[in-house]
Amino acid sequence: MLKDVKKQKRYILTNSIFKKKLSVIIPCYNENSTITKIVEKVIRTNLNLEIIIVDDNSTDGSREKIKSFRNKLIKKKIFHNRNIGKGACIKSAKKYLSGEFTIIQDADLEYDPRDYKKLLKAFTINKTQVVYGSRVLNKNRYLYNKTLTTNFRIFANHILTIMSNVLNGQSLTDAHTCYKVFKTSLLKKINPKENDFAFCPEVTTKISKLNLKIKEVSISYKGRGYDEGKKIGIYDALRVLIVIFKYKF
Repeated sequence: MLKDVKKQKRYILTNSIFKKKLSVIIPCYNENSTITKIVEKVIRTNLNLEIIIVDDNSTDGSREKIKSFRNKLIKKKIFHNRNIGKGACIKSAKKYLSGEFTIIQDADLEYDPRDYKKLLKAFTINKTQVVYGSRVLNKNRYLYNKTLTTNFRIFANHILTIMSNVLNGQSLTDAHTCYKVFKTSLLKKINPKENDFAFCPEVTTKISKLNLKIKEVSISYKGRGYDEGKKIGIYDALRVLIVIFKYKF
């Protein structure tokens, strides 16, 4: 009987989470072949959404596609006049956020919006303020042909996550995942400053300095190679360490 009551309470709490507004930030740079598909996938989640798309001065036709989008869930379209970086896109979108929660959604198809409910469900755990979607917890995470380059990326992400954990006192398996879901009030409080991929280690470090534990859940992941538009490189890996030290001390 007691178990049934607990299940019912959890069910009610979970459904109340799904009814809260989720702000989806979609940074985009030269994703002409995927931007329409990813926006459609986000809309099909059937959640209470607002979508903010930020084009980072694309030159491949992405900008024109974004301008043509017509859907009431797309709250704002922002267009940078120069290529600045993913972090800058998030900073540009931040002032338009009105949802209870905010998620970062890359414009490629590596991350699947069908995982949104799984990520949001984690907020039913008491005091959770931020949830990361872990590719590492998914045993089938690397659904592409591994090459020396992709193997290096996997190894580098593992090492950088370990170093982030040591410095920040977390126990993450995937510190640099795209899928980061924040209570919007927390995202505004930590006020990200970095313009590029360094947004990731910056927010992890700032959250850790607030003595908050980051919750992780397993997500699906279909990675792509550099020939398909992958943009993260060795320079970004070096930036991770620099930025952790910058905001840690």
